[in-house]
Amino acid sequence: MGTEESKDPFKGVDWKAVGNDMQKDPGAKAIVKKRLPKKIRQIPEYYFLPRRSMPSAFAFYGACIAGGVGAGMLLEIWIRKKVEEDGGVIWEFDK
Repeated sequence: MGTEESKDPFKGVDWKAVGNDMQKDPGAKAIVKKRLPKKIRQIPEYYFLPRRSMPSAFAFYGACIAGGVGAGMLLEIWIRKKVEEDGGVIWEFDK
């Protein structure tokens, strides 16, 4: 009894060439096809994010930041006033 080799019908198949012209004609060279876009759309740079001039951007974003800081200061003053009206105790852990 000799050892039998497994009968693999797919042994030696070039899997990269399956379904290509290489399978039909193994002597042919592989052709690399480049896909060229039909038409490239020119999208303006400001389409998604409008750009501002530097002085305008500093003024706008500075005003937003100053408004946020001012609102935070007013909120802090309001909270302090409410705490003083209630007797100055925020939490009581004794009860």
